[in-house]
Amino acid sequence: MTELLALSVSVAVLGGIWAFIALGPLGGFALVWVGFIAAGCFFAAGGDTKALSKTIVGMIYGAIVAWVALMIISRVPVPALGTVWPAIVVGVTVFCLVIVASTDLLSCVPANVYGYAALVGYTLSAGKLNALTAGDNSNPLFLIVVSAILGAVLGYLMGQLAGVLKSRVVQTDTTARSNT
Repeated sequence: MTELLALSVSVAVLGGIWAFIALGPLGGFALVWVGFIAAGCFFAAGGDTKALSKTIVGMIYGAIVAWVALMIISRVPVPALGTVWPAIVVGVTVFCLVIVASTDLLSCVPANVYGYAALVGYTLSAGKLNALTAGDNSNPLFLIVVSAILGAVLGYLMGQLAGVLKSRVVQTDTTARSNT
């Protein structure tokens, strides 16, 4: 089996299982789409154990920075500035996503940005600004963090399964050839 086919099968099988788990038993505690973003980020970050750490830490960091931004925007209104105020807050906070890239665990800037974007996107599209300080699973930060961790682990498992599928078929094929 080619590497691409092995990865495709792995992503299909484990992606389906992830969707079932996130929509079923973990419904309300994990977001399918954030898990897939984290899984993709894991592969983009290198697809190894270091990428797993960078994806988890980076996405959590990005989500926390976005949480801070939304807290400032929603709790410190500056009506005189209109839409300039949220733009300033976003500009300052996204600066923080990149400036930390000299730190190894935060050096995957896309992970930082994905965490930020996921938190802001979910919070605003789901109308969850009032839940930012909730002490339960309705808090967008909780949902994004749990989903990012599970999604990064999903990506790791996808890579591991792909490796097993590729090597098993290669070994079986080699064994079959040597027997003929």
